[in-house]
Amino acid sequence: MANQQRTPTRVPAPTPVRRITAAVVDALTALMCGLAAGAATGVKVVDGVVELRPQSPAVWGAALGAALSVSFVNHVLLTLATRASLGKLVAGLRVVRASDGGHPRFLRLTGRWLFGFYWTVVFVPIHLATDSDVEQQDAVGLRIVRRKS
Repeated sequence: MANQQRTPTRVPAPTPVRRITAAVVDALTALMCGLAAGAATGVKVVDGVVELRPQSPAVWGAALGAALSVSFVNHVLLTLATRASLGKLVAGLRVVRASDGGHPRFLRLTGRWLFGFYWTVVFVPIHLATDSDVEQQDAVGLRIVRRKS
């Protein structure tokens, strides 16, 4: 009994449904903000008539820039402050350091944000093409856990 080590109580891992819900809410937030910024940039009023000019490169640049900016603020800055992005707050999840369950730091959150793009470009198409059971992995020493009630 004296040689036994106490293991810390681990917070339960989130279900795939919670993870997918969080990802969808986060993606829709960035996408909708990007589309709104693009639309606002492409609106031109000519003789009292409002026209949307989606062919302009400025529209697509504004849309992409806004979507990436909102994504960064949501996944890095908001998570740095609250331990969760908007989607994770909705799904009842939070981001912690895998080593000790502590608060995530800026550089790791930025790495995790960038890894999300890599995951989306490389693994999502493979998963869809092969209909595999690959689950998204935690990255850069951070993991997603359920929030304590």
